[in-house]
Amino acid sequence: METRGFRVSRSKIECLHCCFSGTEDVRGEVTIDGMAIPKVEKFKYLGSIIHQKGSIDEDITQCIKVDWQKWNYASGVLCDKRMPVGLKGKVYHMVVRPAVLYESEC
Repeated sequence: METRGFRVSRSKIECLHCCFSGTEDVRGEVTIDGMAIPKVEKFKYLGSIIHQKGSIDEDITQCIKVDWQKWNYASGVLCDKRMPVGLKGKVYHMVVRPAVLYESEC
């Protein structure tokens, strides 16, 4: 594969078979150059947790957890009485409002 310009990290590669239809007839194993690729039930891709059976509960829980972490960072500025009101308004318009609007669209 590397001869065609495509590099695969052999230590990080995983295989996930999606069973969204309820059938779990998975035969054989996936190999690259004779090396067996480990099968997993879930993995993280672009910030979302993809689960073998199509469950989104863990992904939603992770998203809520990350949102609360980001809110805690922003609230340090928004709730600080020593910060100027103008700065708080800029943080709200540039950070808080776009994040809330994005999440409501999702």
